[in-house]
Amino acid sequence: MLGRVGLLAFGLLTVIGSWYVTCQLWNYREIAAGVVWLDTREFEALTLVTVGTGSAYENPRRLGPATAIALGREVVLVDAGRGVSEALRGAEIPLRQPSAVYLTSLLPENTVGLDDLLLTGWLSPREVPLRLVGPPGTAAFAEGLAAAHLAGRDALERELELPAAGGAFAVEEVVDRFAETRGELSVRAERVERDVPGALPQLAFRFEVGPKSIVVSGVGPDPEALGRFAEGAWVLVAEGFLKNAVDMAIEAGSDDAERLRREADLHLDLEEVAAIASRAGALGLVYTRLRPPPLFDSQYTEPASQHFGGQIAIAEDGVDFVP
Repeated sequence: MLGRVGLLAFGLLTVIGSWYVTCQLWNYREIAAGVVWLDTREFEALTLVTVGTGSAYENPRRLGPATAIALGREVVLVDAGRGVSEALRGAEIPLRQPSAVYLTSLLPENTVGLDDLLLTGWLSPREVPLRLVGPPGTAAFAEGLAAAHLAGRDALERELELPAAGGAFAVEEVVDRFAETRGELSVRAERVERDVPGALPQLAFRFEVGPKSIVVSGVGPDPEALGRFAEGAWVLVAEGFLKNAVDMAIEAGSDDAERLRREADLHLDLEEVAAIASRAGALGLVYTRLRPPPLFDSQYTEPASQHFGGQIAIAEDGVDFVP
């Protein structure tokens, strides 16, 4: 009898020990994934990476707006929202790799990760300035960030002997239209803000390689302007704002109904975005900047499919799309 008890106890201890070791290995791998050196990623074809897919509001499952366009070793970002460093690691893109950031507007949700990207990426180290392209006001914004971090930046440069250029922006402002080439990647931009008094200057960006093109827009652009700019695009990347959810919150007796209405007016409803993609003749539509984050993709795809017959995707952080 005692022998059987001892054998059972030994078996139980073995199981517990194996379980403990397995849990420790899982924990080690999770920790290591957050600190291990990342090699430069290479992309065989034009690739869209939805780095961060959240909105202006905090959400640990969806970091702030940041969209990467990549080809070969060239990676550029459209906007740099909150948590962009962590979001890039989640996408397995090292901080030193993005060579440029294109800002759709100077809304805080697009810019709060810029100093993180610049200065944390500098430690990698980044050896050349980070190119920053945005609407009027971008230069002043970048100067303000540089001034805010001047003392700490100078201390890091001195103590760690970091390359000075790697901790600075190279800024270009887009007054009306913009075009440049980065390797094989052609980049164009146009102003797309609504024609109303006090409208914040806003840009949409188009990335092309041969016949393939990806258009990325920001918050609440003018539908007609965006539609013209996105004509013939393979993929349109745009905000996923579910105004129906706002209406439901108001009907349920929200204490902040007026503010919700004002905020909804700043955005395009997901059905409006679907109609834009349809008029532009886009082949695919990717919703990002999701508010509220859907419990099921069908919350977005079903109403959108009433207006757009192409492929519809609901973005997740760190996912690749190849047009």
